[in-house]
Amino acid sequence: MADLNEMLAQRNWLLADGATGTNYFAMGLQSGEPPENWNLTNPDRVRDLHRRFIEAGSDIVLTNTFGANPRRLMLHGAAEQTHEINQKAARHARAEADVAGKPVLVAGSMGPTGDLLQPLGEVTQEEASAAFLEQARGLAEGGADVLWIETLSSEEEAAAAVTAAADTGLPIIVTLSFDTGGRTMMGIKPQDWAGLSTRMPATLSAYGANCGVGAAELVATVLGIVGAAASSAVIVAKGNCGIPELIDGEIRYNGTPDLMAEYAVMARDAGARIIGGCCGTTPDHLKAMRTALDTHPAGPTPDVEQIMARLGTVSKLAHGIDAAEEAKKRKRPRPDR
Repeated sequence: MADLNEMLAQRNWLLADGATGTNYFAMGLQSGEPPENWNLTNPDRVRDLHRRFIEAGSDIVLTNTFGANPRRLMLHGAAEQTHEINQKAARHARAEADVAGKPVLVAGSMGPTGDLLQPLGEVTQEEASAAFLEQARGLAEGGADVLWIETLSSEEEAAAAVTAAADTGLPIIVTLSFDTGGRTMMGIKPQDWAGLSTRMPATLSAYGANCGVGAAELVATVLGIVGAAASSAVIVAKGNCGIPELIDGEIRYNGTPDLMAEYAVMARDAGARIIGGCCGTTPDHLKAMRTALDTHPAGPTPDVEQIMARLGTVSKLAHGIDAAEEAKKRKRPRPDR
């Protein structure tokens, strides 16, 4: 098993993997079929995607458990299999990581419950935490090195997930999802997230942003987080592979390997130390990202204008150039490679 802190101490950046669901569709997943079921029915395909991401250069692979909490699995009549699904998912990833010939972290993916928590919804923070706890324990027993809580939008749900994850004693990473308004669905701004992260029920090993609406917006979000973060904070960037488009009745992401390579370098220069891809990101994209990070020396912190010139449109009204300027002023240490 690998150790997150040791790897961060030895390396200036780590490369996480890419998409799960969108890659599974290319491998035969049917519309409406929960990807998490493949941990039981198609373990060879689950392991194959992990293997291809590792071969492409990933230092971190996320388990196929994004929606494997009991509140989400209940929609598919599988809530009673929560522990089994999570445990087996972690074992599938662990099996590939252990034969990689290099340190590879297995990150137990924990996505949102799909419910609104109080005061906006009826679910209490305690109920949400209980659901996350069942998932977290399964991932830990299956061999996860770290628990990776992702695509959340509210402080309350993040706190519930962190409370549950802390029960396992594993390192915890949390990423929120920000949209074109520069906020999460529940109104959290990137610069607010830096402060909220320090008020979670347990210490986070890393935090940042994932998913969203494209690589450009994700890097701009990272600038906002970094501008308000402590210089020692480990920031995560895991952006979508471009923008989704409906082509011949299918959702496809328009990001090329070249675009994702640019994104990876800009995310690193913006201050992220853990970099990966989200929806639409294939092993081919990851390979290009790894090559770019290995071969492009660290550069200065980009500003919003540079992000737009290289990656695409950014909502300057939401993110503002001030975030980039603030990040420059803080003079965060930059990676050497």
